[in-house]
Amino acid sequence: MSGRPHADTALRALEVTPLDLVCFSHLRWDFVFQRPNHLLSRAARTYRTTFIEEPVWGASEPYLESNRRDGVRIITPHLVAPDPGRTPALLRRLVDGYLLREGVDRPVLWYYTPMALPWTRHLIPDASAVIFDCMDDLAGFAGSPPEMRSLEAELIDASDAVFTGGRSLYEARRDRHPVVLCLPSSVDTEHFRQARADGPEPEDQRPIARPRIGYFGVLDERIDWDIVRAVAEDRPAWQLVLVGPTAKVDPAALPSGENVHYLGPKSYDDLPAYLRGWDVAMMPFARNDATRFISPTKTPEYLAGGRPVAATSIRDVVDPYGEAGLVHIGDGPEGFIAAITAALEDPLGDLHGRADAFLSLRSWDATWDEMDRVVRRAVARRTARRAVAAPGRVATLELEGTNR
Repeated sequence: MSGRPHADTALRALEVTPLDLVCFSHLRWDFVFQRPNHLLSRAARTYRTTFIEEPVWGASEPYLESNRRDGVRIITPHLVAPDPGRTPALLRRLVDGYLLREGVDRPVLWYYTPMALPWTRHLIPDASAVIFDCMDDLAGFAGSPPEMRSLEAELIDASDAVFTGGRSLYEARRDRHPVVLCLPSSVDTEHFRQARADGPEPEDQRPIARPRIGYFGVLDERIDWDIVRAVAEDRPAWQLVLVGPTAKVDPAALPSGENVHYLGPKSYDDLPAYLRGWDVAMMPFARNDATRFISPTKTPEYLAGGRPVAATSIRDVVDPYGEAGLVHIGDGPEGFIAAITAALEDPLGDLHGRADAFLSLRSWDATWDEMDRVVRRAVARRTARRAVAAPGRVATLELEGTNR
């Protein structure tokens, strides 16, 4: 009973106080438009949102580069050279200076990577809330630092809430924190539905024969390149179209041939135009540590675009998409070829109706709204706890809220 008035006062303060949200990410904003981009561009509608990337090396002296994209302030640290003994302290000084200059007070701290903890953990006690949006099991990725697991455990313990990008990640994390919510990657349906309408072919895709079996996304160790190679060799009439940047794989070692086409990175705005020209969209993911917990955003994007989908048996694809009959599943070269063959025979009208009914329950707007409710409850709880410890602080917040 004694804490309730403070909580109510804190909630009223939040109604008038704009919140700062500061995100720390292992992904660069301009790399591939994915979960962080979708969520934080929506956050920026009501929060002053800053996205801080991992450092870039090779500067003559340390500095922060600042840009604005999609309503979000993008901060890129530029450092001279990697130095494990000095880098965390240097990043801390640069970021603290930026937050001070911008007047960022008690921000919501939003983490995608535990690797930011060595230079941000000092911010956690005074944060309005700490959120860990666990979109991947980063410790399972190739080249992951050995301290990733211990830092993730520390981040989970320090968080007010943990979100997971899929059910398999949720099941692996749900017993490690009292507030773990499964909020799978969603879809901007209207954006990808453009692929169902007539439109011009992208110039680099126009000369490619059909049928076209396409993929967009990062080309890295999560793809089963042996399957891609086998499909290209066993079905020379099928044209494999791969759209996206290459990372952590040797481009020279990738499958090649007259029917394999690497078109490079494309903007998010251009993806529906490429998708429109495919007969099947594919997800030839490997079964390895890097894919054990993935929940590919491209699954609902392909379906919103009206394309039949063939995939390997990634758990978060099989359940729910495979079980709903929306994605054809097959493992190994023979199984994946069979899945593509079945997808090529999908009656599109029936697929569109079933996909639309399924996707009507998923949107990035709805996902962000749910996250925002959790964040604001966490902020209210922290504010109430501070009010109990220092009653004058809530009154100060209310006054600040009327003047900011």
